[in-house]
Amino acid sequence: MESLLQLVDNANGFLWNVVLIVLLCGTGIFYTIKLKFIQVRKFGEGFKLLFGNLGHKGEKKAGEMTPFQSVATAIAAQVGTGKLAGAATALFGGGPGAIFWMWLSAFFGMATIYAEATLAQEYKVVKHGEVTGGPVYYIHAAFKGTFGKVLGGLFSVFIILALGFMGNMVQSNSIGAAFSEVFSSRNINVPPVAVGIILAVFAAFIFIGGTDRLAAVVEKLVPFMACIYIIGSLIVIGCNFTMIPEAFRQILVGAFQPSAIMGGAAGITVREAIRYGVARGLFSNEAGMGSTPHAHARATAENPHQQGLTAMISVFIDTFIILNLTVFSVLTTGAMSSGKNGTALTQYAFSTVLGSFGDIFIAVCLLFFAFSTILGWHFFGAINVKHLFGVKATKIYSLIVVIFIIVGSTLKVDLVWSLADFFNGLMVIPNALALLALSGVVAKICKTYSK
Repeated sequence: MESLLQLVDNANGFLWNVVLIVLLCGTGIFYTIKLKFIQVRKFGEGFKLLFGNLGHKGEKKAGEMTPFQSVATAIAAQVGTGKLAGAATALFGGGPGAIFWMWLSAFFGMATIYAEATLAQEYKVVKHGEVTGGPVYYIHAAFKGTFGKVLGGLFSVFIILALGFMGNMVQSNSIGAAFSEVFSSRNINVPPVAVGIILAVFAAFIFIGGTDRLAAVVEKLVPFMACIYIIGSLIVIGCNFTMIPEAFRQILVGAFQPSAIMGGAAGITVREAIRYGVARGLFSNEAGMGSTPHAHARATAENPHQQGLTAMISVFIDTFIILNLTVFSVLTTGAMSSGKNGTALTQYAFSTVLGSFGDIFIAVCLLFFAFSTILGWHFFGAINVKHLFGVKATKIYSLIVVIFIIVGSTLKVDLVWSLADFFNGLMVIPNALALLALSGVVAKICKTYSK
């Protein structure tokens, strides 16, 4: 295991320190300029479109979702362990300064995800009797012939591995670790694999129900879990509100001088702060990754532009609200000094205020967050399985996902996260290339439908 971890870490070092920082941030900056800071200009309109569709039902074709259901599915995929465990691992690995780079990547990522959702709507198709779409379809539109087919095929393989398999191992691993922390602190011996098995059973039930059952679950689960976590986080931060300015100082100074915050002994450099910030930011909001367009393609939106605007708000909710609550809960409580990492760090922070209930609260929240992500990621992978192998192959795919959920709950956290980072990084490349190639299409749609 140690040799495998070292190999994957070396690959991630090149992928995340060079290739993806340039590609991800570059694409976001490019679209921000090309679309004239659309994430600022059209923020209010996007907000109204999203929450104005809360009660929208409308007529749907097979496989379609309401605009709110599509965004809820996207947020379900985004608001997973990245908020609780991912934010904590970013703080541990890159110091408080990593959060600044996470913010920056999310800001530019709002423009990126606008492009993704817009293109997903523009190039959606009816296939296997239902509305579907996603990056593989706009990749084929961007690059004709053999190159487009190869690039689209690679994307499909990468997303199946990244989200369906490796990503869902991360989710179950974090849930298992959270409940293991709860049980062990109370001298109760419940192995993480037991939690993984229970999780796999519930996931399988929803997998069987298809798109309709998924949409029905996430449109109720996402608002509920977000509200519960927001309330708990605000209590923790509120009890330590005098430390908020210091938390901001640590983030801003640590972004450019990590040693000034963490000390030279920590060995954290600006490069590591950027790497962890961008990597965990991607894992958190998924802007540029090519995952959420699968949900946005199925929305019954009036036009592609409107769905792009609602997609922007999902990144804002994900990073600037939910994730920041975790960050400030950890920093204002002084939990960084505990030496803990991942879910355990977040649990420790909440326990300083909520006492013995703190670790239980995080474990339950993580259960909802991660479970919703498992549903969303299975769905995204299934679309690409259908594209590559046909409808019948989805049953085999679902079975493998269920197995990986169980296996993931038993692995070491470092290896699971490293594998997830690696495959997440690979799927970004074909998606980002297509986004850049179709920038003219996105700009035209934006101009056509903008008021």
